[in-house]
Amino acid sequence: MCGIVGYTGHREAEPILLNGLGRLEYRGYDSAGVATVTGSTLVVRKAAGRLANLAAALERHPAPGTCGVSHTRWATHGAATDGNAHPHTSFDGSVAVVHNGVIENYSDLKRQMQEQGIVFRSQTDTEVIAHLIAQNLEDDLVEAVAKALPLLKGTYGLGVVSPRFPRLIVGARLGSPLVLGLGEKETFLASDPSALIGYTQRVIYLDDRQLCVLRPSGHEVLHRDRTTSAAEVRNLDWEPEDAEKGSFDHFMLKEIYEQPEVLERAMAGRCDDEEGTAHFGGLNLDAQQLRQIDRVIFTACGTSFHAGLLGEYLFEQFARMPVEVEYASEFRYRNSPIDRNSIVIGITQSGETADTLAALRESKRKGQRTLAICNVVGSSIAREADGGVYLHAGPEIGVASTKAFTAQVAVLTLLALYFGRMRHLSYAAGRRILDELRAMPDILRQTLRCHDEVAAIARKYASADNMLYLGRQYLYPMALEGALKLKEISYVHAEGYPAAEMKHGPIALIDENTPSVFLAPQGAIYDKTMSNLEEIKARGGPVIAIAGPDDHLMASRADDVITIPAVPDYLQPLVAAIPLQLLAYHIALVRGCDIDKPRNLAKSVTVE
Repeated sequence: MCGIVGYTGHREAEPILLNGLGRLEYRGYDSAGVATVTGSTLVVRKAAGRLANLAAALERHPAPGTCGVSHTRWATHGAATDGNAHPHTSFDGSVAVVHNGVIENYSDLKRQMQEQGIVFRSQTDTEVIAHLIAQNLEDDLVEAVAKALPLLKGTYGLGVVSPRFPRLIVGARLGSPLVLGLGEKETFLASDPSALIGYTQRVIYLDDRQLCVLRPSGHEVLHRDRTTSAAEVRNLDWEPEDAEKGSFDHFMLKEIYEQPEVLERAMAGRCDDEEGTAHFGGLNLDAQQLRQIDRVIFTACGTSFHAGLLGEYLFEQFARMPVEVEYASEFRYRNSPIDRNSIVIGITQSGETADTLAALRESKRKGQRTLAICNVVGSSIAREADGGVYLHAGPEIGVASTKAFTAQVAVLTLLALYFGRMRHLSYAAGRRILDELRAMPDILRQTLRCHDEVAAIARKYASADNMLYLGRQYLYPMALEGALKLKEISYVHAEGYPAAEMKHGPIALIDENTPSVFLAPQGAIYDKTMSNLEEIKARGGPVIAIAGPDDHLMASRADDVITIPAVPDYLQPLVAAIPLQLLAYHIALVRGCDIDKPRNLAKSVTVE
C-alpha cells in the first residue's frame, strides 16, 4: 500500500528518493512527499495526486541534501490533500516522519496533545507520531523514537529524520514491512525491496518490534529495548530490467507475456521423474509428519484466494484430501475447530498481506503447522511460516496480479501431486502429470496468439457496464478471477458464478446489454455447460465463449469465441487465465483506465 523510501550516503538524496517512489507506484497511492536534511535545515516537499505532481514541485523548489525519507500515501485518515501527504513534521520542526500502517489510538493521543497546546496541521493519524518523538527528543534520535513506540497502538513502518542528526535515519516496524539496503558508503530504507532494484542487492528484512539505525557508514538493527540484534543479510535475485516495461505499453501486459517463463521457473528443480512426484526443499516437515496431515486449509485474499480454490480441486483430485479455502480476513477472527492433523497454508504474492499474516499467526498460536506459498523471499509471511514454497515469479509491478497467479496455480498443482504420491496416486499417474505440466509453457506461448482476437472482442464489448463470468469445476474459480480482473482495472461491474448457479438468481440480470463470458473448453461436463449457455441465449444475452479448438457447436451458439489449446481439465485454468487477463486489459485500455495503477487499489494490502 503506502510506500517508504529512505537514503543516507554520499549522493544527493532527492533523485534516489523519487526514483524509489517510482518503483513503488504500483502499490497504490493518493499523494507523495519527501523530506531531506541539508546542514541543519529540514526541507519538506509534498503534493497530492500522482508522483509527477511531486516531481514538478521539486523542479520548482528542490530538496537538497544527502539524507532523506520519502513516501507515497494510500489514505486511511484524511482526504488526498497536500496537507495530509507525508512526511509529517513535529510542532517544532525537529522531526519528520513517514509512516505506513494505522495508529488506532491516535484520537486519544491527539486530544492529549491539543490540551497541551500543540496545533495539528493534518487529519492523519501519523502526525501524532512526529509530535511524540519531538517531545522525547534530547540528545538521541534513536532513544526518542524508542520512547514513542510503546505509546502507539496499531501498526507501523516508520522512517524518521531530524535536522539535529543530519546524516541519520531511524526506522521501526510493527506489522508493516521495512527492508534495509546496504551499499558502499550509503544505506537505504524501503517498504518494498523493489524500490532498491538498481541500487543494491544486499538487504535486511526487519522483524516486528525492531528498530534500525542507518548512517552512510553502516547500520544497526536493534530490539525495542535498544539491544543489538543479529540480522541476516540476503541477496535480491531481481535485476533492474525486471522493474522496467521494456517494449510493452504497460507492466500488466508485460507480465501476461512473461507467464510461460514464470511457469518454467515455478517448476524448475521440483519435478522428480524417478519417483513420479514433485520435490520441495523448504517445507521443513519430514515425510512422516506430512503423511499425518489429513486436512488442508488454504487462507488467502483476492486473486490468491482464487488460486486457493483451484488448490482445493487439485488436492481433492490428486491427494483425496479434504480441503477448505478461507478468506484470511474472516478466518483470523473465527474460532474454527481445527484438529492437530490439519495444516494451514497461506497463499500470497507479496508475503506482507496483513490479513493473511494475521491468519497464519493465529494458526501458529493454536499449535497448527503452517506453510506459505509466496513470491517475495524474506517477506514477513515467508519468514514466519513453519515452511514454504517460493513462486520465483520475479517482481510483479502491475497491481492486478497475473504472472504470480499462474505461478501459484503451478505450485499448488505440484504440491497436490506431492501429497497424492504419498497417499494413493500411482507412479504412472505421477509421471503423466509431470509430462503434462512440462508441456504447459509452450502451450501458454501458443495461447498468447489469441491476443489480437481478444483485443477485437474487447472493443466490441467495452461499453458494457455489467458482465457475468461463468464456468464449472476447475473453471468456476477462473470465472471469479476473470470477473475480478475486469473490476480491478476497467471499473466494470462483473460477477463470477458456477455456470449452473446462474439460473438461481443471476439470470434475472440477463439482457442484450449484459454480456456473459463462458469458460467452456471440452471437458467432463461440457454438455452441461452448453445447456447453461443456451439459457443465456434464450434470453437475448450476448455470449463470449472461451472454447477449445475446432468446437463447431460453440461457434454456432456463441456470439464470439476465443480459442484456446486443448489440455486436461486440471490444466485448463492455466490456459484460460491468459484470455481472461487480456480481455480485462483491452477493455480497460479502450475505456481509458490507468491499467497499472487502478484507482483505490494497492498491490500489497498491509492494513486491515
